[in-house]
Parts: sequence; C-alpha cells; structure tokens
Amino acid sequence: MALCGRMLRRTPRLLLLPAVIVAGGCGSASTTPSSRTVSTAGTSTPESGAALAADARSAATGDIPDSQNFLTLNAPQLRISILYPEGWTVKESAAALTIKEKNNLVRIAVSRGPTPTAASTQAQLAALGRSTPGLTAGPVKPISLKNGPAFKVTYTTRSAPNPVTGKQVTLTVDRYALAHSGRVATVDLGTPVGVDNVDAYKRMIESFTWR
Repeated sequence: MALCGRMLRRTPRLLLLPAVIVAGGCGSASTTPSSRTVSTAGTSTPESGAALAADARSAATGDIPDSQNFLTLNAPQLRISILYPEGWTVKESAAALTIKEKNNLVRIAVSRGPTPTAASTQAQLAALGRSTPGLTAGPVKPISLKNGPAFKVTYTTRSAPNPVTGKQVTLTVDRYALAHSGRVATVDLGTPVGVDNVDAYKRMIESFTWR
C-alpha cells in the first residue's frame, strides 16, 4: 500500500487518472460466490497456461450435492457456453474462464490452434510437469462427448503448504482437449482428493457448447 501511495505522489497531473486505476488494483478485492467478473485485458492470461492447483488456506470443500442447481453460463468473449453450479464464482477474460467454489476449480482456456492429438496433449502435460513440482499425469485417452471427439488426461498437483499448519491439498484434475473450426479449448476440472464431483463434472463437460 505504501508503494501505491508513492506512485500517486510522483505521478504528473496529466497521468493521474491511469495512476488511480493502477492504485485501485493494489488494494484487496473480494467477490461473492454468485459474482461474475469480466476482464478484456489481453488475449493471454497466466491461468490459461498453468496447471490447476488448490489453495491450502481455503476452507474444506465438500461433495457437490445431487440436489445442486445448475445454470447456463454464456461466455461471449470465448464464444462458448457451459452449465455450472449455481453460486460458484465466475471470472472471464478474453482467453480463459474460471469457475470455482473453495477448492473445487474449473478452468476453460480457448485459443486458435491446430486440432489436439494424443501426442500434443501428452507433450503439453509433460511441459507443465517440468514447470510444476509434484505434477503427475496419466495417459491420454480419446473420448467422445456430446459436443464431439476430445482427448482426456488426468493429472494431480499439490498445493503450497498452508503457512500455519503446513498442510497441503492434493488436487485431481481431469483435462479435456477439444477443437472446433480452428479453435481449441482446454477444460480443466479440479477436485480435492476425498471429494466426489464425478457426476457434477460429467454434467458440466457434456454441456460444453461452441458458439
């Protein structure tokens, strides 16, 4: 916060407005579980290229109940739609969409590129393994979804230790690689070990639709 203050004091008057915008980003922000944040900055976001990982500081996550209500999420920037659990936090940028509730994590990244293959999907996970300590990945398998063919691979990651308890959370992630008309979607559905999201996540990936 002190840094933000020095930035404002040293900023010429004509640049005051952009500086105020930057300073606003220095503070903390919070969202409610039903909130949706849309960002149009850039076409590449850090979250679109990294492996999913849990936050050991987050409250414990329970199973998604059978009675959970789902809503249709239309993402105009990515030109896709998907069902998601009502009440989860949604954040959308020009390249990625995240949907989360505690350590239940879903991310969809969309870009232009060639149609994924088993080899390219495996190579992508191998690269992530080199940059993500503790990441392990299984074999890539071709599957058929309602929206077309895809490749699926499951990987696991471990969170950074909780600064107080030292606890780490292991996340199991099902990754799907899909393509349509020169666009590629990478869908990661992450579940903490010990939590059952199988049915809910199956419903979500089967609802994925290109727009």
